[in-house]
Amino acid sequence: MAKELENKAKEAFLDDDFALAADYYSEAINLDPNNPLLYADRAQAHIKLQNFTEAVSDANKAIQLSPSLAKAYLRKGTACIKLEEYQTAKVALQTGASFAPDDSRFTKLIQDCDRYIAEESNDLASTLLPRVPTTPAGNGSHSTDRSIDSTKEAERDSSVPQINEVATTRPKFRHEYYQRPEEVVVTIFAKGIPADDVIVDFGEQIMSVTIAVPGQEPYRYQQRLFGKIVPDKCRVLVLSTKVEIRLAKAEALNWTSLEYSKHVLPQKINAMTNQPERPTYPSSKPRTKDWDKLEALMKKEEKEEKLDGDAALNKLFRDIYQNADEDMRRAMSKSFLESNGTVLSTDWKEVGSKKVESSPPEGLELKKWEY
Repeated sequence: MAKELENKAKEAFLDDDFALAADYYSEAINLDPNNPLLYADRAQAHIKLQNFTEAVSDANKAIQLSPSLAKAYLRKGTACIKLEEYQTAKVALQTGASFAPDDSRFTKLIQDCDRYIAEESNDLASTLLPRVPTTPAGNGSHSTDRSIDSTKEAERDSSVPQINEVATTRPKFRHEYYQRPEEVVVTIFAKGIPADDVIVDFGEQIMSVTIAVPGQEPYRYQQRLFGKIVPDKCRVLVLSTKVEIRLAKAEALNWTSLEYSKHVLPQKINAMTNQPERPTYPSSKPRTKDWDKLEALMKKEEKEEKLDGDAALNKLFRDIYQNADEDMRRAMSKSFLESNGTVLSTDWKEVGSKKVESSPPEGLELKKWEY
């Protein structure tokens, strides 16, 4: 069934119906969620639709499932270039080129990245130089140079869509953020969401959040961030009342907003060691709150929260998953999926090399439904 949907997706793609192709790929992924080719091909459809953050997310999933899949790196590099994430794109393309050394597309795109990175460096250097006086009438050399630069900048801006134009999905959960000198903390108030249903991807200056909502379309929040981050140092914590995302700043900059704006220049934080540890919350209200005390109170309530029945069992499993290492998480996911929810093992050595058979409770019978 998944193969039939994949073939339909390819036919739709050849007919330039990229939205239909993405839908078919999504249906195929639901049936075959561990097929990296499906994610890589859906990423290409998203690129055609200019859904670049979704393309990066799909490419990352494909790379996670198959680290040597060259075209997944090509998709990621292409989408990151469109998002002006040239450093991230270059790293992905260089990795992909190592798996496909004869593919000239990698070489060309890497050269494009080098050119864009050089242009960014020149633009940054020009902002640090004093303004050049206007050339008097009769000597048009400086004026001509500036007009050429302005034309190039306009062409570059028009050819690269901004992430704010892509992320138009209306949020279903309220979110807010605060910052410290070394990090930005984003809170999404999604209550009772299992950790497995939350997927957060990070780029050099990208954050993409997907939350599966039963019976509804998934909640998606993608942004090009105000400043650059260090993806490896970013953390995600799924609590019973919220999802907390801690973004590690690449530089000690004061973020005036969460979203990127080319009209606002970042300001460096002077003397970080003298900055208070207390987070600063953007607010227009004259009265302030003790957010540290409020956060501590919420965490205490979450810890002391008493649940019954399925809620208590789900919380227990969620706590085990959050505190587990990578092998334990893989074992839990594999055993739960393959056994149709009847077995939950944390021993990867036991379940990693074989299929986990279903084991219904005593007195119950397992039935397979046909679609």
